[in-house]
Amino acid sequence: MNAPTDLPRLWRPAELTGRHAERQALDRLLGAVRGGESRVLVMHGSPGMGKTVLLEYLIGRSQGCRVARATGVESEMELPFSGLHQLCGPMLPLVDGLPEPQRDALRITFGMSAGPAPDRFLVALAVLGLLSQAAERQPLVCVVDDHQWLDRASARVLAFVGRRLGTESVALVFGTRIRDSDLTGLPELAVRELPDGDARALLERTLDRPIDAHVRDQLVAEAHGNPLALLELARGLVARRLAGGFGLPGALPQWRCIEENFYQQITALPLDSQLLLLVAAADPSGDTALVRRAAVLLGIPSSAAACASDAELVDFGLRTRFRHPLIRSTLYRTAPPELRRRVHRALAESTDSPRDPDRHAWHRAQAAAEPDDDVAAELETSAGRARARGGLSAAAAFLRRAAELTTDAVQRADRLLAAADAEVQAGLLDTAADLLDTAGAGPLNDRQKAHSDLIRARLAFATSRGSDAPPLLLAAARRLQRVDPALSRATYLDALSAAGFAGRTAPVGASMADVARAAAQAPPPPHEPQVSDLLLDGTAAAYAVGYAVGLPTLRKALAAFDSGMPAEEELSLLWMATTTAMRLWEDDHWEALSARHLRLARESGALSELPLALTSRIYLLLFSGDLAQAARLDDELQAIVSATGSGMVAYSALGVAAFRGDQATFAPLLTTARADAVRRGEGNGITFAQWANALLHNSLGNYREALLAAQDAAAYRQDPGTLIWPAVELVEAAVRIGEPEAATEVYQQFAEVAQASATPAALGLCARSDALLTAGPEAEQHYRAAIGHLEHTRLRLDFARAHLVFGEWLRRERRRNEARAHLRTAHDMFVAMGTLAFAHRAELELKAAGGLSSSPSLPAAHTDLTAQEAQIARLARDGLSNPEIATRLFLSPRTVQYHLRKVFAKLGITSRSQLDRAIPDVT
Repeated sequence: MNAPTDLPRLWRPAELTGRHAERQALDRLLGAVRGGESRVLVMHGSPGMGKTVLLEYLIGRSQGCRVARATGVESEMELPFSGLHQLCGPMLPLVDGLPEPQRDALRITFGMSAGPAPDRFLVALAVLGLLSQAAERQPLVCVVDDHQWLDRASARVLAFVGRRLGTESVALVFGTRIRDSDLTGLPELAVRELPDGDARALLERTLDRPIDAHVRDQLVAEAHGNPLALLELARGLVARRLAGGFGLPGALPQWRCIEENFYQQITALPLDSQLLLLVAAADPSGDTALVRRAAVLLGIPSSAAACASDAELVDFGLRTRFRHPLIRSTLYRTAPPELRRRVHRALAESTDSPRDPDRHAWHRAQAAAEPDDDVAAELETSAGRARARGGLSAAAAFLRRAAELTTDAVQRADRLLAAADAEVQAGLLDTAADLLDTAGAGPLNDRQKAHSDLIRARLAFATSRGSDAPPLLLAAARRLQRVDPALSRATYLDALSAAGFAGRTAPVGASMADVARAAAQAPPPPHEPQVSDLLLDGTAAAYAVGYAVGLPTLRKALAAFDSGMPAEEELSLLWMATTTAMRLWEDDHWEALSARHLRLARESGALSELPLALTSRIYLLLFSGDLAQAARLDDELQAIVSATGSGMVAYSALGVAAFRGDQATFAPLLTTARADAVRRGEGNGITFAQWANALLHNSLGNYREALLAAQDAAAYRQDPGTLIWPAVELVEAAVRIGEPEAATEVYQQFAEVAQASATPAALGLCARSDALLTAGPEAEQHYRAAIGHLEHTRLRLDFARAHLVFGEWLRRERRRNEARAHLRTAHDMFVAMGTLAFAHRAELELKAAGGLSSSPSLPAAHTDLTAQEAQIARLARDGLSNPEIATRLFLSPRTVQYHLRKVFAKLGITSRSQLDRAIPDVT
């Protein structure tokens, strides 16, 4: 819709008295949007402060702009994406212009087509693209009032959009009572109390009769700077009292005064008008036609609307709008329960059930005075539809109400547990715990107890990937063995994954070995073992019996990924499969599976899966020596973290800094990572951070610091597959400071694992450590074996390190010519990869051996480009289109195009084809 030429009837310009700063802020916002920029603003303040009036002012000033609006309604918070549908509904004809995954996600979300529930971040990205398209012809002003009452799904999507708007000529302005966590960090404007002078001026401008100065000052004092309170207090006094000062309200609390005045205005109307207002208050959709149909069923005459409108309580236009949300809440709260139920029955009968089945079910549920299994079943069906559209919190709300209306105790518990499960998936963890407690207060059968245990375990794992989850998942898996063997096996696999995250912090009885021993006793699969079965059985054997015992089954599991399986199932298993490939040191499988995980996560729009997929891929690239691509993917990962507000620790950034040898960047990241891992009880994070710390210090030649970090990383011995990482750093550091015995015990376990794995990667790393620990001429065969093995792997960094340590050994053996050849090879590889500290270490050794480096220095980065410009330029250079770049970085294509224009100007180029020359592939 275009901006209206006149202002809505239910507010007057005089009500903006004194809001000069706020109006100026809104005018500046409009100016920026008309100039091609995007702006986000969160206006917050107590009820009655004038937020809605200011939003109407913004709309009234938006000439030449397209206006979209949505209003949160408290009673509509259970309907999924209802706020988003209000805002985006008029733009839906543009949806076909979105990239296919986004288009499909939005169609499913709005019930326009069927399909699997889309990832909520993909929905958010689709909305961002839709707003950007809508703003191409004229600036777009999006107004969201009463944000605190938006349904949860819409609120999260709009917060995401607000963080990713760039140069789309879009304004997104929220009015809210409370600044919740979704809106944290967005630009804000506090709407505060009016000064007394402005409050007096507001009274004089809005009243149509004289007011006694004493009365005026008393009203100002009573209102405490709240404009709505002031106007409603004045409205509640008859003319003679305004003039003479009689009958002033007593010292009532502000809210009670406002609601009392609204109540008096409502009850002064004829009974038919009061009932019509209650119908409008009971239906949050604002559908005036629906209100009129319900009014006919209730026998309300058409003349009732005129009285309510004349009293300026409500506007029955195309959409029904109350003058203030408190009118709606006062109406609904003060109505007798039986009258409310009668109104909801009329609304349910007036709702087109085939077209809007969820609203029909919702009104039927509100009309129910006692348990009703038919209504409960209808709500359960609505929950299924909500879940299919990605509205998990709405699904939980439907199921919660269905449980309240269910007569059978077993079915009631099932619905409560299903509601709790949906809340966990939606990230609403506190309410999930409450639902579990409610379900547990009644009798549960064995199946339900097992289901409850499983949800509590998932709740713990969602809260933190730390030490709370493994014992809960283990208990759930054991209980499920009797009632649902297939789910029991899946839960054991989850328990193994959780125990891996917990690592050294796992509680007694729930360590990796404990879980593995229990999983080894899981019921056998009822069919030919699938990939998930092989992963479970192989992992359980590897940790319960011995690393070598589990290898054949795990290798069979990795090979089975090549046989094809449904994408959804494959996506759910790829994280476990990729980490298994890492633990087996099967670098070819690691390469293939990490690439597939990332591709599937992107293609399916599973943005919640992307951080894990990116992290795994980044580490494969780091070990492969492709730091440039690893850094690009880390940029993408940080964009996801920023956009989603996930708070995920930057383990990938930690790795990039360590491999580069960038101590200045690494140090604060290490502090943050360790603190977060300790807080979560995520022992694997502690191990990982200390391993990266050891690698960094070995590259810098700080061997004492490397030894201490590596000893800490290797202190946890129950995960033999990942022990190789800290073990190789521990051996090198211990040898360099002349304390090889400090690495003996860890080395022996590491060597056993390497020999069992027998891959070129494991054998090469083991041979390199053998060489460092071997004195005299016998070391040479181990150095050469290391180089020979690693040459046939993807581990280019370790291959270069093998040349480096061999060159160092040759120099100390006074074989300088041979030393120079290996040191030069190492140096050149390090420079090409961008591992600067290792390159410097090799350069010093090469000079000591009488040689000079032959490789050029790394090209200088384009420091005149901003970080985001450089990121976009690299992706464009690599052949990605603007929509593809936008999807990767959670931006709109228009923002990408804007940044590319700036990149071209700064680099002095005119086309994308010149980016390859202007921006070489450096880290």
